[in-house]
Amino acid sequence: MTTTPTSRLVDLISRYEEELLHDWLQEQRIGAGRGGGLSSEEEIKRESREFLALLRAALSDGGAETLEGASWGSVRDYLSALSRSRARAGFSPSETAMFVFSLKQPLFARLSQELADDLAALPDAIWDVNALLDRLGLLTTEEHQRGREAVIRQQQRDLIELSTPVVKLWEGVLAVPLIGTLDSERTQVVMESLLERIVETNSTMAIIDITGVSTVDTLVAQHLLKTVAAARLMGADCIISGIRPQIAQTIVHLGLTLSEVTTKATMADAIAVALERAGLHISSIGES
Repeated sequence: MTTTPTSRLVDLISRYEEELLHDWLQEQRIGAGRGGGLSSEEEIKRESREFLALLRAALSDGGAETLEGASWGSVRDYLSALSRSRARAGFSPSETAMFVFSLKQPLFARLSQELADDLAALPDAIWDVNALLDRLGLLTTEEHQRGREAVIRQQQRDLIELSTPVVKLWEGVLAVPLIGTLDSERTQVVMESLLERIVETNSTMAIIDITGVSTVDTLVAQHLLKTVAAARLMGADCIISGIRPQIAQTIVHLGLTLSEVTTKATMADAIAVALERAGLHISSIGES
């Protein structure tokens, strides 16, 4: 049977799997020593053994010319999951890619031994292995980037939620103090948080305070109206407080209308309105 680069590599991994694993782990330890290392020895050994088995199976079924075929699906899925997991754990792209690249030296060394009597075939064999591992390493880098982007999006969403608390002032009345910029994504978070709290607390009134919102334009006003409309569908009326003179002028100049919404200059004024609607009032101690 004719020996091909793929069959030679499959045979090499099959016969020297333990030796390759030992040398590969050593290379990863060296890399971890430079980068600090974020995985345990046992975890790295398990991941490496699993990858070697998947690599051998993929080479046996589909060859090394492309990674797009179904035979490479398990390898792609494994590296994708590994890269995203490492991205969440704080690995850098280089540290993640080195999981694959560090396998080069052990494979090159074994190929050199195997082809010691056929040096003419050695350059092509090394080139094939190098090209294959480069493609796999590039895959890990791309998946790591996607993983990091997912982490950043989640962190941004968490920060938005933390910066947009829904506070229960008293029975039936909520307050949402907004600070900073109000864009579409943040509006969605505000709306979801407010609606959830309306249901949880069975509230019938919500004060949306925009004192800390730096700019109010058409888009911001539309976002506010959407939030008010959603709250009304849940049975709660909204009062918008923090309408400063500059904001009032901007709204008028833009031709916007908030006529269907109660607006107040300060949160104190809004609270007074909410109390009045609830049939309550604040009085000094001892006041009759």
